[in-house]
Amino acid sequence: MISQLLILTLSFSLILPFHQFETAASGRQTKRESSDIRVMSFNIRYGTANDGENHWEKRREFLVETIKAYDPDLLGTQETLGFQRDFIADRLPGYEKLGVGRDDGAERGEMTALFFRRSRFEKLDGGHFWLSEKPDQPGSKSWDTSLTRMAIWVKLRDRQNPTASPIVFMNTHFDHRGTQARLESARMLRARAEELIKSNRVILTGDFNAGEASEPYAALFGSRDERLSPLVDSYRSAHPAASPNEGTFSGFKSEPTGGQRIDWIGVSREWKVISAAIDRTSRDGRSPSDHFPVTAVLRP
Repeated sequence: MISQLLILTLSFSLILPFHQFETAASGRQTKRESSDIRVMSFNIRYGTANDGENHWEKRREFLVETIKAYDPDLLGTQETLGFQRDFIADRLPGYEKLGVGRDDGAERGEMTALFFRRSRFEKLDGGHFWLSEKPDQPGSKSWDTSLTRMAIWVKLRDRQNPTASPIVFMNTHFDHRGTQARLESARMLRARAEELIKSNRVILTGDFNAGEASEPYAALFGSRDERLSPLVDSYRSAHPAASPNEGTFSGFKSEPTGGQRIDWIGVSREWKVISAAIDRTSRDGRSPSDHFPVTAVLRP
């Protein structure tokens, strides 16, 4: 019994320190600092979908456990219905939620709900807008979008560094069919980021329904008129060379996929990207959603 307890104690002591380290863009482990901010973007699949064994009620606890395991300071979700937003908020009592329905700006329709850790951040402002030519009009649609699409944002003061520039955290979901809509949405978000970075640091999460070779990706992260984008793709910053199996649409399967990396975390250039990853957590051959969540650790 004593030897078994000793083994368990040693095992636990060996595991604990690894939570204090992250794999940096260089590939070397870097000690996690208290100022680091952990970000997660997660398309959670809308909860009324006819998904059989992958229905929301059968995977919701697993999904929340996956979020808790990563322990994000900032969490952006997509395809979130009101009851899913509230379920996650109930299971994450240390977080504040923001989320409105895309159809009416209240409770109707899917949300790009976001969450932030209250002990780390103080909310200064917040709001939302639609990805359309009338961004302040609830439920508005433009271009060739098949569905109403929107973005939500919150302006935060970092309690650990209250004199630093505020952080504007935005979360969005681009249309899955409209090629022009995705491009115009990317242009809109880039323009907003260019304005925001004059007095804020920016973090953008989302399901962009577009890959790295797409026009929306170039519009958001590429140079334009010899000017660098205000945003950097955190994953590509941490992993400069593309590799197979970087797809983020899982279809509820646990295996890495060679599809496109359509879920991104963009960050303004003030941030140092310590690590970025595709979280392929699975259980019994299934992932907690039909997208793998993506993560990034950022250092001011």
